[in-house]
Amino acid sequence: MGVVLGFAPWAVYWVLVGNTPPLIAAVVALAVAAAVLVSTREASARLLAIGAVATFVVLAVLASVFAWSQHWVLALSFAGLFATLLASMKLGRSVAEAVVKADLPAAVAQSELFAPVVNRVTWTWLGALAAMTASAAVPAIMRPAADAPLAYTCCWVIPFGILAAAAIASRILSDRMTAGFGDAVRKTSFVAFVDLEIDQLYYLAAEHANREVGPGEQAYNVTVGAKGTPLLGDDTRVSWPSTYKVRQLNR
Repeated sequence: MGVVLGFAPWAVYWVLVGNTPPLIAAVVALAVAAAVLVSTREASARLLAIGAVATFVVLAVLASVFAWSQHWVLALSFAGLFATLLASMKLGRSVAEAVVKADLPAAVAQSELFAPVVNRVTWTWLGALAAMTASAAVPAIMRPAADAPLAYTCCWVIPFGILAAAAIASRILSDRMTAGFGDAVRKTSFVAFVDLEIDQLYYLAAEHANREVGPGEQAYNVTVGAKGTPLLGDDTRVSWPSTYKVRQLNR
């Protein structure tokens, strides 16, 4: 829910900018972005809110100072969201990760499939936003009449068609890339006493893995990491990394 809330300033802006003066749309979107930034603690939503605050401060200033900026408002808003998503990826806190995690079974986040899915979905959205920015920039450069086909086609029809296509493509992509989830290596960890033998560790790892899998499934190919992590304030136990695969039981 937090990530969806993070996109609210852009949604508000896109609704308003087609029906109100650009300055009013930017100020209202800025207020929404500030409210999201103050009210949420989720990292992804805060990143989106920070990007939204920066974007709509710029758009508000441009709208109040430069009359020509009204031709660029949509293109700049798309570019602002593009820059925000790109920055989140470069910081290692991809906004797409939170979106994908919310849309997939929790166990997928522990598997080797998760990172490639997040990377592919992120680039899908970056490509879509780049195309939306380029489309909206065409009328800004050509300056057609507001009711000309070029204006509404490039500013509204094409960009939001791309937006819808990106949303559908992301879901299809996630489903296809996780279709072989049962064969993927899942990551987990378990706690054990420091003086246990290796066979005892493998037994505990297998028991822990089988508690994580769903009904009608069985963990196999269980491995234990070479080194555990001591627990804070507890010298007797260690957290051991472990991996496993899952197979369906015959019924």
